[in-house]
Amino acid sequence: MSRRLSMLATFILLLFVILAAQSAYVQYFHASALAQSSENPRNNTVSSSQPRGQILAADGTILADSLPVGTTGSYFQREYPLGALTAGVVGFVAPALGGASWGLEEQYNSYLTAHTQPAQNFEQVLAPTTSADNVQTTIYPALQKIAQVAMGGQDGAAVVIQPQTGAIMAMYSNPTYEPEYLASPSYSTALSYYNKYAKNNANGFPPLGLVATQQIFPPGSTFKVITTAAATVYQPALLTKVYPNINYYTPPQTNHQIFNSGFSACGGTVQQMLPVSCDPGYAHLGVDVGAVALSKEANAFGYNSTPPIDLPLGRPIISNAIFPSAASFKYNVPFLAYSAIGQGNVRSTTLEQALVAAGIADGGTIMTPHLMASIVGPDGTLITKYKNSVWKKPLTTAQANVIVPLMRNVVLNGTASGIFFPQDEVAAKTGTAQERNNTLTDDWMIAFAPASHPTVAVAVMLPYQSVNAFGATVAGPIIKCLVAGALAIQAGQPATGTSSTCVS
Repeated sequence: MSRRLSMLATFILLLFVILAAQSAYVQYFHASALAQSSENPRNNTVSSSQPRGQILAADGTILADSLPVGTTGSYFQREYPLGALTAGVVGFVAPALGGASWGLEEQYNSYLTAHTQPAQNFEQVLAPTTSADNVQTTIYPALQKIAQVAMGGQDGAAVVIQPQTGAIMAMYSNPTYEPEYLASPSYSTALSYYNKYAKNNANGFPPLGLVATQQIFPPGSTFKVITTAAATVYQPALLTKVYPNINYYTPPQTNHQIFNSGFSACGGTVQQMLPVSCDPGYAHLGVDVGAVALSKEANAFGYNSTPPIDLPLGRPIISNAIFPSAASFKYNVPFLAYSAIGQGNVRSTTLEQALVAAGIADGGTIMTPHLMASIVGPDGTLITKYKNSVWKKPLTTAQANVIVPLMRNVVLNGTASGIFFPQDEVAAKTGTAQERNNTLTDDWMIAFAPASHPTVAVAVMLPYQSVNAFGATVAGPIIKCLVAGALAIQAGQPATGTSSTCVS
């Protein structure tokens, strides 16, 4: 009998140990994951039963808020005062769709959802308070508006970055959507809107996406900045090599000819070829640099890597820019020539090209791009502040300083001449990539300013333009407005800009 009692006591003790271990696991080790799980009923109802924290712009403008509705004020509905203007990055919360979320709303959900706040006094130790924190972003609505108006409803994207910190001052994409319908308490309203806008538009872009980070396109001649960087790092003697003044270049292993824009002749040194964006010369330069060096430098700038921006990887999708492996060019030298001018199998997002410009602007260092500036408690207490970090280091400062005057000369004497306000001292590179069997173009421009001490870097891309369109004429006016607006903000002045003119 005593043996049976002993076994029973041991079994009961073992059950208590298992129960205690499971409780500890749930309460301490797995609590965070359970609290944030989309299957947690609390997360499906908290958006309506308790107010979420605010999402704020860099200038304090409210981008997302929770307001009481109904006669008792016990129900809170998410509102987005700027709607489609900032929807791409702010995202949404859809309580009627099981608490589905997107963008910054998802990325910082654990802060924006009501949770137990740290005790400030003994009373709160005994009776903890529950509320949400607020997220301050780096986004400036004025720059978003400039991009929206200047793009005129065309599909495309614009990204503005502060090079020294990686702070995203603007990230606007079209197509976009109105998040208020997804925040509706009506299941049928939210579901109907989601099903409609999750589908691709005529150009193949989903409005419930973010062209700036999701869609990839051939970068065209903006990639010549990286080709120049590869020569600077691995074969600096090529910077002074004189390439023949010709109408076309015929790469090895083919009889296919790479013509210059307009079939005009061009050549000379890199200092002469980059401003006028000489395709034959740069295709030849790429072959001279070689597949290994060009591939290494593209990767050093962030190609084939996922930019670590603080957005959920799947919502919106964060795509990698693509540059083929060096091995893929071993028996295909012609594609190396095309890749050196940003065509062939090279693809990039607008965000990546903005980071390329920012890397040159910041002396060869690419800072981690980010949208969160700080998180503040409901009483104004600072919870956390973004800490700047380096993502890539493709160049030394001396090497970057070789490229800055070349890009400056693109504005003074090259393909971007006559676009910018002289006082903004812009350095830039245009890009026009042939698309869809040479029937359309993808039109790019990257830039930074002021060239002598850059504080802003920008990239703009508009796809599927007329075959007669150019990056300078299509993307140039938009970048002009964004650069002027960003510099004005940094000087403590109002940002101004419209689709046709910008006030300096």
